[in-house]
Amino acid sequence: MTGREKFNKHKKIINLLWFFSRIFGISFNKFLFHFFRNTNGMVGIILRYIFAKNIFKYLGDNVSIHPNVFIFNHKNISIGNNVSIHPMCYIEGAGGIKIGDNVSIAHNSSLISTNHGWNDLQTPIKYNKESFQEILIENDVWVACGVRILAGVRVSERTVIAAGAVVNKGFEEKVLLAGIPAKIIKRI
Repeated sequence: MTGREKFNKHKKIINLLWFFSRIFGISFNKFLFHFFRNTNGMVGIILRYIFAKNIFKYLGDNVSIHPNVFIFNHKNISIGNNVSIHPMCYIEGAGGIKIGDNVSIAHNSSLISTNHGWNDLQTPIKYNKESFQEILIENDVWVACGVRILAGVRVSERTVIAAGAVVNKGFEEKVLLAGIPAKIIKRI
């Protein structure tokens, strides 16, 4: 049975649990989302889904956030349907992140929607002003393991990003990207 079939089979129960979890408010749901970050198995995925639905800007159906995924600035993150985010991913939503439908983000990938400046020479770089830019990942995208997607990037529909790539700009749809920085390897 696929994840989508399991979700649809238990959707009424999941939605009922989500409805009751709203009573706890955003702060407590955020606490519970982080508290259950390391919980393995289907129970962990369901609990993270329920709490994420309360704290994200938008969360579609059948979204699996696996154990040990670190997500910050939840309120700026929108995720569509049938999305999987695998272990050890780091997602910083301060600049906004929108993920479409049917997207898979493999383990150890990062989505960073902020940048540090370095223009103020009197201030250490780490304390210089940050800039914020949205990341947009359109429908039907596969992000392989260890990929870095940086602020301001638009990943077009039906794109595959090869393992270890660093994506610092947008590309046309239906391509395979690889490298540091990423470039088009072939059209798919």
